[in-house]
Amino acid sequence: MMEEVKEATSALSVHSHNIKVTELLKDGDTLTFLVISQKLSGTGEFHVVRIYDDFEWLQQHLFSQEDVPGLQGVIFPPLPPKAQVNPSAKVMKQLGLLGLGEWQPYCKAMETFIRQVAAHSTLSKNTALEIFLTSADPPGKQKARKGIFNRLSHAVEEKRKNGHKDVDEFFQTERDHNILLTGCTKTAAEKFLDVVLTEQKIAVACGHFAAALQLFVEPGEDPAKQAFTKACVKLSEVFNSIQKNMTSVAENNFNTVGLGLDLDSRYQEAEKEMLFRRTCKLVEMENARRNAEKAKPAKKAAMEEAKEAAEEDFAQICEMARNEIKHFQNVRVEIFHQALVQWCEKQLLTAKENADLFNQHLQAFKEMA
Repeated sequence: MMEEVKEATSALSVHSHNIKVTELLKDGDTLTFLVISQKLSGTGEFHVVRIYDDFEWLQQHLFSQEDVPGLQGVIFPPLPPKAQVNPSAKVMKQLGLLGLGEWQPYCKAMETFIRQVAAHSTLSKNTALEIFLTSADPPGKQKARKGIFNRLSHAVEEKRKNGHKDVDEFFQTERDHNILLTGCTKTAAEKFLDVVLTEQKIAVACGHFAAALQLFVEPGEDPAKQAFTKACVKLSEVFNSIQKNMTSVAENNFNTVGLGLDLDSRYQEAEKEMLFRRTCKLVEMENARRNAEKAKPAKKAAMEEAKEAAEEDFAQICEMARNEIKHFQNVRVEIFHQALVQWCEKQLLTAKENADLFNQHLQAFKEMA
């Protein structure tokens, strides 16, 4: 069992941008990830084996950093939903684009989560991350202290605070935009998933039709039968090419724009949670101010102290949140821009390869004619 995790200010001993989740192994119903990170010293790499519970362990320790000023203003990198070897319909719906059955994109999503935590100026200082990346022992059995998200899970009645009028126009505007963008990005991801699924279905149908055409192949000396057989074989090759083309198009869509939309959708939800936490703190501060105004002389000093503490806490959260939002907006644009560029490059390459292939098929049909 690993040593107890403590908050610290020491830097990571690995390069944050070189962290990789390279493999996913199935052990019964358990999915195991291989996490590789390069040492800053340049003398080698750390290779650690982690299960999903270990990622949750890390996330909980990030949530529960009590000594970090303004922690509730952090937009925490979103951890992808838990995948299963034989997922139910409910799990598949939660996974969305990540539930198409391809493990490599899921590993990429987990890798993105770790990299974003390691690159975060505040979260990367928690020693839980260093332990997660470098220790050979599994951390998942340890229990983290209750943090901000545990408190949220028991505060259903506080949902009404979502409609609370903000005192800062910047945050009120951001809350309004976030509500709109959260719905739009989620819908876009769902619709794009439908596109990819349709492309996969077309590819499967083309493969079936190509196989069916092979059933018309007949032996014999009859010239008509030979010509018909030759045409069926050639047409089968064409549909096999169409199948490969549609499969490539679907993979390109999923691995570029699809993963970009999935990450954007989960990050919008993460920002929404941060804005809600800040709104809850706003309500707490306003209540503390009212209590201080109405306090009787015997409790006046205590109420004033509570008010000042609430105001200081809220100010720290606002400062952190403002910086996080500005950074998030810049990174969000950059990430989606990269996804679109990669999508264009991959689809252009696929289109060129298939244009050459279909041209060969066309020439073959002309020679047959």
